Amino acid sequence: MDSRIECCVACSSNQRLDMFLANLLPSYSRSLIQKWIKAGCVLVNGNHVKSRYPVSCYETIIIDIPEEERISVEPQNIPLEIIYEDAHIVVVNKPAGMVVHPSAGHYSGTLVNALLYHCTDLSTINGVVRPGIVHRLDKDTSGLIIAAKNDNAHKNLANQFANRTLSKVYCAVVAGVIRQGISRSIESPIGRHEIHRKKMAVRLCGGKEAITEYKIIFSGVDYTFLKVYLKTGRTHQIRVHFSHIGFPIIGDLEYGSKKYNKQFDQYAGRQLLHAYAMRIVHPVTGKEMIFRAKIPEDMRIFLRETR
Repeated sequence: MDSRIECCVACSSNQRLDMFLANLLPSYSRSLIQKWIKAGCVLVNGNHVKSRYPVSCYETIIIDIPEEERISVEPQNIPLEIIYEDAHIVVVNKPAGMVVHPSAGHYSGTLVNALLYHCTDLSTINGVVRPGIVHRLDKDTSGLIIAAKNDNAHKNLANQFANRTLSKVYCAVVAGVIRQGISRSIESPIGRHEIHRKKMAVRLCGGKEAITEYKIIFSGVDYTFLKVYLKTGRTHQIRVHFSHIGFPIIGDLEYGSKKYNKQFDQYAGRQLLHAYAMRIVHPVTGKEMIFRAKIPEDMRIFLRETR
């Protein structure tokens, strides 16, 4: 253990334990504190409790802060499809199956490992494990991802994501035939799943605003090919939204349909979701830039063989 903190609750507010500790220890994120609680590093009156436990007056809380896991991120000579690059940013067409940055179980072969080999400089804002990473794509989602080569570019791009001044377009193959008359906008708040905490779900109470718009390109037998326009950027937003309305992404093992995944498993070896286009304002020149990444071969084969 790195250090121990003991405190006594001065007054009762029935505040959740994780929120109480996040306010008490502002240098640590609430998600990290929740991991401590789940790992048994936090005791309330000598007892292990859950993150949602309501703290009360005069209760004693002991936090044993664990040492941070030390991950050595090494450059690796992994081929990258560079869409655009200059002294400030690099735009990559990430293949499906590649993890964006090192994490538990994925210490090598990530986009970060490849970028460290390719670039001499990357922004330092996200630390040694996620240098240059401004946003992420799921492992099995292919397509455009932008990395920053310096901190000023990183901050600018992060603001564009936060303020929704940039735009992203995805291509997706969903299970089932969406009729032309169905609404083209999904506006359902998204939050952490109540039971399966690693998953997201539509949460009408407590979820964050999430807006997904889409355009039907064409329909095949039991599927629809779409262009999807993200108006917000919640975790797993596209996958959760289309699953929620009954048209899950084909090949999605987490939010998808077992029936359709089995039906198309000879063509879909992963979730058929691709980050196709992105419009940004260059963080230094101020020039509007649009990038596109061609539809990957596995999606092309699916559309050709099943249409």
